Amino acid sequence: MIIRIIDWCAGNRFLVFTGTVVLTVWGIWAMTVTPLDAVPDISDVQVIVSTEWMGRSPDIIEDQITYPIVTALLSAPRVRTVRGFTDFGISYVYVIFEDGTDIYWARSRVVEYLQGIRGRLPEGSNPTIGPDATGVGWVFQYALVDETGEHNLAELRGMQDWFLRYALASVEGVAEVASIGGFVKQYQVNLDPNKLAAYDKSVKDVVQAIRASNNEVEGRLLEFSGREYMVRGRGYLTSLEDIAAVSLGANERGTPVRVGDVADVQLGPDLRRGVAELDGKGEVVGGIVVMRFGENALRVIDRVKTKLQEIQGSLPGGVRVIPTYDRSGLINESIGTLRRTLIEEAIVVSLVILVFLFHIRSALVPILALPIAVVASFIPMYYLDVNSNIMSLGGLALAIGVLVDASIVMVENAYRHVSEPEEPVAFEDQPRVIIGAAKQVARAIFFSLAIIIVSFVPVFLLEAQEGRMFRPLAFTKTSAMGLASLLAITLVPVLMTIFIRGRRLRPESVNPVSRFFTWLYAPILRGALRFKWTALLVNFAVVPLTIPLLFVIGSEFMPPLYEGSMLYMPTSPPGMSITEATRLLQVQDKLLRQVPEVAQVFGTVGRGTTPTDNTPMGMVNTTVVLKPREQWRAGMTFEQLQADMDAQLQFPGFPNVWTQPIRNRLDMLLTGIKTPVGIKIFGSDLDVIQGLGQQVERILQQVPGTRSVYAERVSQGYFTDIRIDRLAIARHGLTIEDVQDVIQSALGGENVTQTVEGRERYPVNVRYARQFRESIPALERVLVKTPMGASIPLSQVAEITLTTGPAMVRDEDAQLAGYVYVDTVTTDIGGYVEAAKAALAQQLQLPTGYTLQWTGQYEFQVRARERLKILVPLVFFIIFMLLYMTFHSASEATIVMLSVVYAMTGGVILQWLLGYNFSVAVWVGYIALYGVAVQTGVVMVVYLHEALDKRLRQSSEITEHDVRQATIDGSVLRLRPKLMTVTVVMASLVPIMWSAGVGSDVMKPIAAPIIGGMITSTIHVLIITPVIFYIMKMRALRRGTLRPSLMTH
Repeated sequence: MIIRIIDWCAGNRFLVFTGTVVLTVWGIWAMTVTPLDAVPDISDVQVIVSTEWMGRSPDIIEDQITYPIVTALLSAPRVRTVRGFTDFGISYVYVIFEDGTDIYWARSRVVEYLQGIRGRLPEGSNPTIGPDATGVGWVFQYALVDETGEHNLAELRGMQDWFLRYALASVEGVAEVASIGGFVKQYQVNLDPNKLAAYDKSVKDVVQAIRASNNEVEGRLLEFSGREYMVRGRGYLTSLEDIAAVSLGANERGTPVRVGDVADVQLGPDLRRGVAELDGKGEVVGGIVVMRFGENALRVIDRVKTKLQEIQGSLPGGVRVIPTYDRSGLINESIGTLRRTLIEEAIVVSLVILVFLFHIRSALVPILALPIAVVASFIPMYYLDVNSNIMSLGGLALAIGVLVDASIVMVENAYRHVSEPEEPVAFEDQPRVIIGAAKQVARAIFFSLAIIIVSFVPVFLLEAQEGRMFRPLAFTKTSAMGLASLLAITLVPVLMTIFIRGRRLRPESVNPVSRFFTWLYAPILRGALRFKWTALLVNFAVVPLTIPLLFVIGSEFMPPLYEGSMLYMPTSPPGMSITEATRLLQVQDKLLRQVPEVAQVFGTVGRGTTPTDNTPMGMVNTTVVLKPREQWRAGMTFEQLQADMDAQLQFPGFPNVWTQPIRNRLDMLLTGIKTPVGIKIFGSDLDVIQGLGQQVERILQQVPGTRSVYAERVSQGYFTDIRIDRLAIARHGLTIEDVQDVIQSALGGENVTQTVEGRERYPVNVRYARQFRESIPALERVLVKTPMGASIPLSQVAEITLTTGPAMVRDEDAQLAGYVYVDTVTTDIGGYVEAAKAALAQQLQLPTGYTLQWTGQYEFQVRARERLKILVPLVFFIIFMLLYMTFHSASEATIVMLSVVYAMTGGVILQWLLGYNFSVAVWVGYIALYGVAVQTGVVMVVYLHEALDKRLRQSSEITEHDVRQATIDGSVLRLRPKLMTVTVVMASLVPIMWSAGVGSDVMKPIAAPIIGGMITSTIHVLIITPVIFYIMKMRALRRGTLRPSLMTH
């Protein structure tokens, strides 16, 4: 079929050129509309359920909300894991679905199951699902600041909540805009219990009166003088005076009693659980823009910036929106780095082709085909929803050298047939000879494509995070190769008939490059054939020498991607007040901002108003935006900078954790762990879990490579317990609910209604004034009204004590859990975990019913390693079978497979020299290497068979000298195409290795094994493969079984 395609294209050149133009234009269009992002979205299909129940402690919310939701959702279809997290006043449930689940189908199932349990949840709680976003959805953050000092934090928060938030939420592609920091304005009714008693009023009376006094109604229509008048009853509360004037009834003398008579009504801040700070200069109001699932990150950010520019003029004078995190810079830099690399690779490949062919017009054929194949690769990317990112463009970068292999083989073969014909060829017959030469190698092209595609099967079969990370790379590399091969049998033969024709084409023997390499290679090969057993011994000895390197090279899940920003995440033990946390946050930010390489510091403590942020109070999230590397101090590296910052920021009780924004978002939402390595402890008692966590913390602090380790103090929250005496309340005719109503409303405070001020809404809170609830004696004097109308102090019916309890509650699949966060100074995560496991095995004794699970990126690393242990041998077997079907000989298939062993040898050596750990990225490089190495071996064996079969057909009698000479001819006379394909592959990867831009740190570990492996594989194929071939054919000659190869028929 391939031969028929070549014949048809040769006879329909106009249609071929027209199709190529259409394909190129189509590819350019697809390239401009394909979504851009920095990295693939590797997060799980996840739905977040959040439930606010303000004022309640974590254990109450866990028992009444989180646990019922978790257990209900565990039975939903395609659910893999359900994690719960309960903090003060709020519950989060993370529902993780199996790979391949449609996110909107998953959201529908969660809503469906939530409907079934709403009746079991307490009154006042309302579970809602989070935005349709993913772990990398936080694409833009900003701070709202007032440079004039005329607007306080409450006013800035009002601008954010009621103006900016909705303006940005209307932007296409934005799923949610959240707020953090500042103060939410609140109308506070601070009750005086003594006045309440004097007027014979209760807290409930005040609450009911305020609620009943904040409403507007309609009275339908009235007609006057031929017009309709809509009737409205105006009654919204709009000011402090309105609230103070709310009537509570009248006393026995008929005098009206108002709220202002029993309470001080004032403006104040609502309870807040999040603070934002900028550059150590003081508090600000922050905003978080969350991108919708599947959107183009760069375009969404551009739209957000455009909208901010539009509304800047609507803000009060001096109020500015300052970006504090902008992923578009990372996207543009990383994509720009790879685009520059692609251009540099194309130039290098073109130069190599020109040097080896030494004929400009012939070199133009693969040079023209290369950009067309690259551009056309964007067509399947666009239609199959593969974004342009580091990995997908990295696949093209890895493929460029291989893309031109098919064209090179065709062009070189056609050039040889025209320049060195066996019989004289007229000028007008040259197209026929060229097409014949193209058809001669068509089968080899198809086979080499099949080998490389099959070699990449393990990448397509990787699962979960590692699969989502590297499948785009495998997809673009494979699709580009497929398109290049299509062009090789359609466009390339047509171009060859135009460019290779000539009356005086110089033969290969006069090419100075070919002559030099032939002069260098021929004596080495002859010497190897003469001392064949010595050559084999030296060759085989290389493999054992590299085995020790396998044990000294570290391991990790992925090489870290430099994002241009750091994330500083220390955590304090539970119980730190928001005032103290804010003070420490400002001190930390000020110290960070003084570092010369730092451009901006935006710190937060606590959580924002989004289900995608479950940060507890006491956990700091400080985004440190770094200056461009060219502005850093001489010799400063990212690792050294991080170490210097860590040394400056040593606060007692605040263990430091350093990560990066995207990496942290993925780690947190994928595993719940904010560090690359963590431990989950499961059991039934939080006190025991906390004790085990602290033991783990002490043990791991002694393990080399530990920067910091922190075990969550899950049961170390501080509580004021009010234990109601059932016998005492019975004597007064009270119920538990009567007393708890007082605790909940008078002490805890209750947002009983909200004001309507144009578009803005603010809560009205009722509670005792601070002086009546700020100490235990004051709490004991809180009055409880009995059914008989008397008011008794709370101390008569309850005991008040200070205790400790769960500051937060975590569970996974309905099991209680505690987390231990581990931050390391080493990139050898695998080696660190093995050492830590050994230390824990010796020093930690787990009680019955309690388990310990390592998680974080180590979890992904182990899963990928176990998967590859199965897939890589399977692929080797498939490649071997393809080789067997091609050569019809197991021994010759084995010869080719040996090139893989020696390819890995060179890859390991270069990997060790460059200091790269084993990671999924490195293994992807090895997988790519296997296909190219096999392809090189196949080319050599094919040419050796061609030379030998030619002699077998020319003579019925063949001698040992003939076999030897055929081996030399097949190796030396066809040296140019072998060196061209190998050199093009290696040279195309060199720009990746010298690149220093954003994204290069991910691609270098992939490219390094390929370059190192191609060096040793090429040496093996050029020298050892002919030696083994010669030995095998000599044995066949002696046995009388030497026959022409079926492969060349």
